[in-house]
Amino acid sequence: MISLIATVLNEGDNIRSLFDSIKRGTRLPDEIVIVDGGSADDTLAIMQSYADELPLRLFVEPGCNISQGRNRAIAEARGDIIAVTDAGVVLSEAWLEAITAPLLREPALNVVGGFFQADPHSAFEAALGAATLPLADEIDSATFLPSSRSIAFRKSAAEAIGFYPEWLDFCEDLVFDIRLRQYGGAFAFAPAALVYFRPRSGPRQFFRQYYLYARGDGKANLWLKRHLIRYLIYLALAPFIIVAGWAINPAIWLLFPLGGALYLAQAYRRLPAVIGRAPDSSPPVWLYCVLAIPWIRFIGDLAKMLGYPAGWRWRRAQRPPDWRRLPEVD
Repeated sequence: MISLIATVLNEGDNIRSLFDSIKRGTRLPDEIVIVDGGSADDTLAIMQSYADELPLRLFVEPGCNISQGRNRAIAEARGDIIAVTDAGVVLSEAWLEAITAPLLREPALNVVGGFFQADPHSAFEAALGAATLPLADEIDSATFLPSSRSIAFRKSAAEAIGFYPEWLDFCEDLVFDIRLRQYGGAFAFAPAALVYFRPRSGPRQFFRQYYLYARGDGKANLWLKRHLIRYLIYLALAPFIIVAGWAINPAIWLLFPLGGALYLAQAYRRLPAVIGRAPDSSPPVWLYCVLAIPWIRFIGDLAKMLGYPAGWRWRRAQRPPDWRRLPEVD
């Protein structure tokens, strides 16, 4: 039995797209378990309107965070295979079939990671998608940590690791993935299990998103080396190059465009694929994206440099559990 789960909050503008894409799927779930975090809009009413067409079970947990909502949904699920997605996305027709097939085929496998693509509605969203979202050919299946927009696993594996970390409000899916790897070894990667995800619509929304992601990294003590390298480049290496160019030789300043070209090359390589999915791929959109990508990367880096210390301070004050230690099995 396959259970499709999600947790939602005030998704009245988006939830129809998700449910309509579920209906179009080549395989329907045996049940859909949704936990609503106390929506104040028409999210619940819209979901209930699908109850005659889909095997839907709704639960309301006012004030729950995303981990608490997912954990309630997993606990209520009757299936031994759990497929997880989010509101605000559109599932490809083959998504559920592709993400569950390896689990049905291989009894020893515990986790399948699906994939997601940018679904841009504007030039900024296209530039943001290219700057931040990898293409499928960039994924190393041996190390890939799938987003919980597109993942499937055995319920028994989630139970064995203690479910999603309820003390963590962002990056909870990365902690969940790492614990699943500790418990069950290799993941399967199913690139055909595609979810279409709309990037943030403007710089302010993007800044907040990456600030919260980095704060989650700090809370969970994730990716310390990556964050230290970022501080080193912006706070030590860049000022050193400026001073050296002024004091020794202005040619040293050429390190900036050379370093920038290396840093941005991957984003520009993705750009044709992302713009190809945008509603407008005219030359002005291309020009906008080419010029916007460096600023988007800078905004993201700034957000991360501010967010990580906030999470680190929270961790020092709250002393959350050691999530890398799996529960003992009786």
